[in-house]
Amino acid sequence: MTRPSQISSRDSFRTRAELEVDGLTYQVHSLAGLGVDALPWSLRVVLENLLRHEDGDRVTAEQVQLLLDWAGGHEPDHDAALDLSPSRTFLHDTNGVPTVVDLAAMRHAMVELGEDPALVNPQIPAELVIDHSVIADVFGRSDAFARNVEIEYSRNSERYRFLKWGKETLRDFAVVPPGTGIMHQINAEYLSRVVTAEEGWLFPDVCLGTDSHTTMVNGMGVLAWGIGGIEAEAVMLGESLSMRLPRVVGFRLHGDLPEGATATDLVLTITERLRQHGVVGKFVEFYGPGVSATTLPDRLTIANMSPEFGSTCAYFPIDAETIRYLRFTGRDETRVALVEAYARHQGLWFDPDHAPAYSETVELDLATVVPSMAGPRRPQDRVLLTEAQPSFRRALPDVLGLSPAQDGVTSRADEASAESFPASDPPAIDDDEPEPAPSHHVVTRLPDRPRREVSVTLGDERHTVDHGAVAIAAITSCTNTSNPSVMVAAGLLAKRAAERGLRSKPWVKTSLSPGSKVVTDYLTDAGLMPALEQLGFHLTGYGCMTCIGASGPLVPEITEAVHEHDLSVVSVLSGNRNFDGRINPDVRMNYLASPPLVVAYALAGTMDTDLVGDPLGHDHDGRPVRLADIWPSSREVQDVIDATVEANMFTRAYADVFTGDERWTALDAPVGDTFAWDQDSTYLRRPPYLDGMTREPAPLQDIAGARVLVKLGDSVTTDHVSPAGAIPVHTPAGQYLTGLGVERFQLNTYASRRGNHEVMMRGCFANVRLRNQLVPGVEGGSTRNQLTGEVQSVYDAAMAYRQAGVPLLVLGGKDYGSGSSRDWAAKGPALLGVRAVLAESFERIHRSNLIGMGIVPLQFEPGESAGSLGLTGHETYAVDGLADLGDGRRPESVTVTATGDGTTTSFRARLRLDTERDAAYVRHGGITPYVLRRILAEAG
Repeated sequence: MTRPSQISSRDSFRTRAELEVDGLTYQVHSLAGLGVDALPWSLRVVLENLLRHEDGDRVTAEQVQLLLDWAGGHEPDHDAALDLSPSRTFLHDTNGVPTVVDLAAMRHAMVELGEDPALVNPQIPAELVIDHSVIADVFGRSDAFARNVEIEYSRNSERYRFLKWGKETLRDFAVVPPGTGIMHQINAEYLSRVVTAEEGWLFPDVCLGTDSHTTMVNGMGVLAWGIGGIEAEAVMLGESLSMRLPRVVGFRLHGDLPEGATATDLVLTITERLRQHGVVGKFVEFYGPGVSATTLPDRLTIANMSPEFGSTCAYFPIDAETIRYLRFTGRDETRVALVEAYARHQGLWFDPDHAPAYSETVELDLATVVPSMAGPRRPQDRVLLTEAQPSFRRALPDVLGLSPAQDGVTSRADEASAESFPASDPPAIDDDEPEPAPSHHVVTRLPDRPRREVSVTLGDERHTVDHGAVAIAAITSCTNTSNPSVMVAAGLLAKRAAERGLRSKPWVKTSLSPGSKVVTDYLTDAGLMPALEQLGFHLTGYGCMTCIGASGPLVPEITEAVHEHDLSVVSVLSGNRNFDGRINPDVRMNYLASPPLVVAYALAGTMDTDLVGDPLGHDHDGRPVRLADIWPSSREVQDVIDATVEANMFTRAYADVFTGDERWTALDAPVGDTFAWDQDSTYLRRPPYLDGMTREPAPLQDIAGARVLVKLGDSVTTDHVSPAGAIPVHTPAGQYLTGLGVERFQLNTYASRRGNHEVMMRGCFANVRLRNQLVPGVEGGSTRNQLTGEVQSVYDAAMAYRQAGVPLLVLGGKDYGSGSSRDWAAKGPALLGVRAVLAESFERIHRSNLIGMGIVPLQFEPGESAGSLGLTGHETYAVDGLADLGDGRRPESVTVTATGDGTTTSFRARLRLDTERDAAYVRHGGITPYVLRRILAEAG
């Protein structure tokens, strides 16, 4: 099968034209004559995509007309479906491995059906970055990076050889080896085209990735967002992405950030604001004069957090700042000229004085942003820095189980306080003083808190730690390490602290895991790395690490104190997510903060401090050192950036980006059109999804006699459903692996073992902080087997139901499936026997992933919930109406009947199959069999 062209248009709207750039003539589908001024910039990219792919079948003239009607001032039909065709797909290793596993399984299925396995091949470029496997095992020493990479290869070499097989066997599949950087920073600094030049055509770079933070490159004018690995397989194999016409929320920015406020403070403010507004499933687009005042690294930081506020994307249009950034990161002048010429011609160039016709609008005066954190459980729970201590104290009793908690996955005893702090003055600035404090403040009454002072010996000294001790301080994740302003600020703060004689507390696990080698280059050139290292922030690796749960073990004495004394310790990280159980299983309170604040909390050693008012420590002469004494001004930060960060750093760092080090080049890659599965492997197993697949799907059946596997509350994240962190030895997954002879040290993480369905099934609903209402008062992966009444692991109960031939349901609350675009949060339940999930609302990506595995998403009618209907989860369920799904038939709702304790409750639930493609996927049992059958049909 040859790769299809990116252009397959009927050109019904006569938009094909020529554009000359630097003496070369290119073909374009021009928007110039279509009158698109009222259309949001992000939807202009979608419009071009539809025009270029209009074929009368998947992409029709009616789809194009929907956007033209919007541009013409007519209210769009947001229930209408569009088909978007990405120009490339983007993967990381922990989602990429199962994606390639599925492609390998599809090749085997082709052989079993008597067809050529090479028919299964990417149809658009696919780029994979290995950045999710390195763990911060070693820290606080000069050889931490080298040791962690060595351990990474020892744990993951089997997976890496498999990816090399994919690189050598699959067409248009490129792999960036380990130790290079975080995928989204590499995407922004090197891979993103912004405008693609191919086969004599120019068109926008549309990137769909297996990580929800693929949105980061929205900050540079690339339309991109995260999809699940399941959907990624489909678009890699030539499927368009079927989606509803989105509502577009215009976010107007104006004013300027005040002195002392960082990009992290800005993004936490935006996240809180948009979560309150409600943007799930919507596009967010930034406009207004404040956009021009926002640097491109700050835009990347904001766009990266799109999944945290729930939007599909967070788009910044192309402007002069975009062009400056392309030059700044070493893109060649031909690329830069193409981007500017094309954007201006197509009306994709930003005008700060223009406001398109948005579905809804929000605005923010940048001058109101103040130093902030977010925690202890969710990225939208913003806390003013001046209120961090009282907020911690209010949250602690609930964490310790000393106050009433909700039955869901997370209780929010402190939620009101997290959203209703009194206003705080912005930082005061003295023009003669280069070291302004982050804030002057008046702290509200400090609540009392439980105390649990524990004495620990660290080295030769005794120390006392209490609830709130900072066990992890990590500068990590693409959100912040892509931004020189906050990284240089962290370095300057560390330098001043070290000069005053301050050191991180010995119980704090400190780590620095930047998003690219460029970061360590400019920190080194600026002379800031020695100071960071003095405080324990040695380079631990170029990868996501702590932010995805690869934090590694705590200081052993702290782990012992946590287990023996039920000590509630804290992590402070410059990441984007702080969900329950994500960062480290021994850390129950997690706070997001800017890199300089991460350093400050490492110095303080506790959350139970007024970071602004209390001393961080004492200098050589015994004088107190406060945050204001060492906080760098924005002018100082910018001076360092101007003096050290240069374009040649980027060209040098990415000169051999696909080559890898000697460990990578030494790996032997298997060969052959099909992969040779090793039945003894604990990392890679051939998945069972396609076993016994027929050329035609069987008719869809209604659900009868179903039981509830788990009943969950609001804000269930994909981390709760399918954790990514370390595999505890006592869990079903840990017991399975140790039973095969895997040593405890080699158990690794769930994220690293996503190529083995046996591990991932056992890890489903196994998050240590999951609260299943079928077993109230219990945290972790337990449920009640309703056939026997016994409390079992979720896996064991599911296997008992399977043996009895009982289908399963999941009951959930609001925002089911928020968080990472984790395909195993759908694959795992499917393999356990879950037929449907009934919830009050779904996060966009997870709903698509459920459909991609053939699981039916059902949504309570507005105003109804499991609670309002009196559902306990102990009933027997039937779902009627699914059998009506057929070609062209897609009922809006189904009837759910719950029977138990002599009562019967019947109600209607919305069938969240939003497009005909959704319905087709469910009829076929998921995306993979659907795509395979399409390939078979096209092959004749």
